[in-house]
Amino acid sequence: MSYTPSLKTMYKEQVIPALMKEFEYKSVMQVPKLEKIVINQGIGQAVADKKMVDIAIKELSAITGQKAVPCLSKKDVSNFKLRKKMPIGVRVTLRKNNMYEFLERLIRISLPSIRDFKGVNSKLDGRGNYTLGIEEQIIFPEINIDEVSKILGMNITFVTSGNTDEEAFALLKAFGLPFKNKK
Repeated sequence: MSYTPSLKTMYKEQVIPALMKEFEYKSVMQVPKLEKIVINQGIGQAVADKKMVDIAIKELSAITGQKAVPCLSKKDVSNFKLRKKMPIGVRVTLRKNNMYEFLERLIRISLPSIRDFKGVNSKLDGRGNYTLGIEEQIIFPEINIDEVSKILGMNITFVTSGNTDEEAFALLKAFGLPFKNKK
């Protein structure tokens, strides 16, 4: 018996029928789905301190449950003392069960733990994708606050198969992402 994340089960049993009714799809294959979640963390101080990348890889791997990889610079920028192929950030791409597990922890545990949290902005990119900026990595319970050397932010991008922003917004809203009310 294999394990299935609860959000994946919810998607199949509740979200698909709701979206089919809302957008009047003729086939289940037309319903938008969450394809991947990309977590990206830029580290500007990595130019001066190489250990920052290793720390960020360790923290991001703990948060996501999957090994993070360093992002390398593409060109030389002398004003920033940056050389080509220097590590300047880390990223993780989550798919399938890992993606649903991370999304559930984000929605149910991490976002509600933010002080004065009123919801996330509802601005999508025009192609059915949504990027959420988080200012502190310490909102995740996997991070031990006593061991944090520097507070770092991250971008979390939700890539959907939705053709329009309305479809993607409805999908993410159905998953439980707490959007601010549109005015």
